[in-house]
Amino acid sequence: MRATRRTGARAAGAAAGALLTLTAVAAAPAQAAGYRYWSFWESDGGASWTYATQGPATARPADGDAIGFRFAVSQGTSDTSRPSVAPDFAGICGGVEKKDGGKRIAVVVDFGGPADAPPGEHPPRKTVKVGCAEVREDATGAEALAAVAKPLRYDSAAMLCGIAGYPARGCGEQVAENAPASAAPTGAATTAPGDGDGGGGPSFGVLVGGAAVLALGGAAIWKARRRG
Repeated sequence: MRATRRTGARAAGAAAGALLTLTAVAAAPAQAAGYRYWSFWESDGGASWTYATQGPATARPADGDAIGFRFAVSQGTSDTSRPSVAPDFAGICGGVEKKDGGKRIAVVVDFGGPADAPPGEHPPRKTVKVGCAEVREDATGAEALAAVAKPLRYDSAAMLCGIAGYPARGCGEQVAENAPASAAPTGAATTAPGDGDGGGGPSFGVLVGGAAVLALGGAAIWKARRRG
């Protein structure tokens, strides 16, 4: 029995050590790899773009706000590009009157450049699309986006993967360190939001990787204790 317990303890200790190691590795992609994905930005009443703190499916911008989307490759937590067009609600929605029970949201979609494109794809010739979404008062950012830039493409986890049909395939692929942005994906699809202009969004891809490692490590420790 003691031998079994010692074996279980050693297994648990090994799992914990592996967990710490893998957690450190999970944090490494913030500097060692990038992710190709659509980032989501907000502007409240004419303020500068700030990285959204929630997804477009749950965000509910108010009348007079702007939302922006930028497709790009981020190499970590500090270089995600903002939309290249300012959140100019007056310029985008200036000629649209507010209707009872509705709201107006300025929408900016920046498809990025050729360097951000997935293998075999090219961004639309017109790299920025803007529009004024007229939606009901309780509409989400995703609904406002759909009013301006259909078709939208989501994956099975409801992650926004494509806007106005771009890109046609893929969703948040990891891109190897020092590889051209158009290189083939080297890891599982995820996202890694950030802010290259000081707004500061967390590296979600790193957080997801860390969560997965924690879950796997926790399961290994639990099994080892059960054996003991």
